[in-house]
Amino acid sequence: MNYSRRKTIPVHAGSLIIGGDAPISLQSMTNIPVSQVKETIEQIIRLHEEGAQLVRLALRTEDDARYIKEIKKEVTIPLCADIHFNYKIALKAIEYGIDKLRINPGNIGEKENVITLVKAASELNIPIRIGVNSGSVDIKKYGEVNPQTLVASAMEHVQILEDCGFTSIVVSIKSSDLLQTIEANRIFASQRQYPIHIGLTEAGYGTDCIIASSMVIGTLLYEGIGDTIRVSMTGDPANEVRAAKRILEIGGFRFRPYTIIACPTCGRTDTKLDILQLTQEVESMVKSHFEKTLIEKHRHITIAVMGCEVNGPGEARHADVGIAGARDGKVVLFARGEKKKILKASEAVKAIEEEIHAYL
Repeated sequence: MNYSRRKTIPVHAGSLIIGGDAPISLQSMTNIPVSQVKETIEQIIRLHEEGAQLVRLALRTEDDARYIKEIKKEVTIPLCADIHFNYKIALKAIEYGIDKLRINPGNIGEKENVITLVKAASELNIPIRIGVNSGSVDIKKYGEVNPQTLVASAMEHVQILEDCGFTSIVVSIKSSDLLQTIEANRIFASQRQYPIHIGLTEAGYGTDCIIASSMVIGTLLYEGIGDTIRVSMTGDPANEVRAAKRILEIGGFRFRPYTIIACPTCGRTDTKLDILQLTQEVESMVKSHFEKTLIEKHRHITIAVMGCEVNGPGEARHADVGIAGARDGKVVLFARGEKKKILKASEAVKAIEEEIHAYL
């Protein structure tokens, strides 16, 4: 898939490059107190295994910062400290080895405090993410929250850092309103070349969160805006990583090792066939047996699981391997464009597995 990505200034957060020619990265945030060190480490490792490339930690006190050193001994993924109101927490985070900071320069006190913080970050090449959400806009100052005031708030904070000669900046402008978020990011992207972190804030949970986040993230990425993403989902952060990973893969922004084409089923599907169960079994088999190999070999495979003789044979024939539902609980197996055989549905997953082996 071809799209023109906006050129941005690359910044380095530990081993991760954000912006420039680097691939769009995926991040998440822990949802437990950082003082619960063992649990925090376990969650970071799990998020990393799911595909996160940077994990953010909320630091509420100076004492919280001391846990960074202990956590970094056990994880390899870059970490970002989320800090508000007290610039001394950020200084402590830098002291203990944080890879990136997330602050609002406007809420951490006098300009002298910002200058002190920026100097410390500059010395160790630690980037700063400016995060502006609809809930953090100063209504007394800006009157209302809209795309223009969101950008104005972000630019106010950007200017503070630029006045200090600091340009290792990532900007995040989010709202819980889809169109507001999209338009605000469009405006900012036209004004500065800093990398942009995109997503929808307070997006909720489950299907609604995934759909809304996909609309915002997909729209902006197809317009070339966005260097790193997060799906902000209530609950287990591993779910937001899975969702974000699939957005990048399905959208064509990241290599996708396999595609499963499956029909929604209708009255034409034989009552003895459970297409949902077959599809789930096929996906589980591919993930456990082939995903790692496909990624290592940079090979993609398309698998079709279809329910009837109308669209089924065509989709299965066009896939690398697939099945189309027949009568009496049977399916027709296709591989590499050829009809192979008719078999029982109970034999389908094993047959598909054998054909994938042959394909590889």
